[in-house]
Amino acid sequence: MSSKILNERLKLYLEAEKQITKFGQSYTIGKRTLTRANLSEIRAEINKLIGLGATIDDEKPIKGTRSKQIIFMD
Repeated sequence: MSSKILNERLKLYLEAEKQITKFGQSYTIGKRTLTRANLSEIRAEINKLIGLGATIDDEKPIKGTRSKQIIFMD
């Protein structure tokens, strides 16, 4: 997947997590209890997307520094 798509999905999952933590995971209307989403699944997906390189800004993630190996020979 492209980083733009991953970043967009991450933003959506972070917004979903925000809504769940703000308004609760479930709500009741009359005698019925409805669940918005499973918070642990949302957080697992957030961690997965971050692991794939998604960021909340549209910059490319830093993948690490480059290094060189020097071998001394006689």
